[in-house]
Amino acid sequence: MDTLPALAAFAFATSVTPGPNVIMVAASAANHGVRATVPHMAGITIGFPVMIVLVGLGLAGPFAANPGLHTALKWVGAAWIVWLAWKIARAGAPGEGARRPPLGFLGAAAFQWVNPKAWLLALAAIPAFTRPGGDLLTETLVIAGVFLLVSPPSVGFWAVVGAGAGRILRSPRQLRAFNVTMAILLVLSLVPALV
Repeated sequence: MDTLPALAAFAFATSVTPGPNVIMVAASAANHGVRATVPHMAGITIGFPVMIVLVGLGLAGPFAANPGLHTALKWVGAAWIVWLAWKIARAGAPGEGARRPPLGFLGAAAFQWVNPKAWLLALAAIPAFTRPGGDLLTETLVIAGVFLLVSPPSVGFWAVVGAGAGRILRSPRQLRAFNVTMAILLVLSLVPALV
């Protein structure tokens, strides 16, 4: 409990700062609205804490024993994020061309497993906020619970930002420029994870 304030600050700062999750939420809200983006936000909110629990209770060991597995997953995730950025950049204005639905709950939850920032956070939070010889299950559940609490306001903020941008960007050209900007930011968000 003595590390709870530091954990809360860590969880909030890492959840609200730009990364693949919040950039995709902003782009989705700009193109589809906040209401249609809620399943995406819920997938992040539930998916990442589940990932923390699974990493904390067993997946960290295989990655420590085989760093190549972690590296391979990181590059597969990076490739998928670049592909998603390409899709975002090429998305037309609402009503233009075939309408693609926003990412849903399961897609957003599954996305955590290929999101390099999510892996870095999970692999950093577990050793930073657990004690050697402590109750790993309880401490991991606390970490997951804190992320569960800070995620809704973090992704919600970016959904509102994206929806606001969507209302301001009236022309297809403006919205396309916004989508290209979001795609570039999504690719740039990979730099800290890959360097």
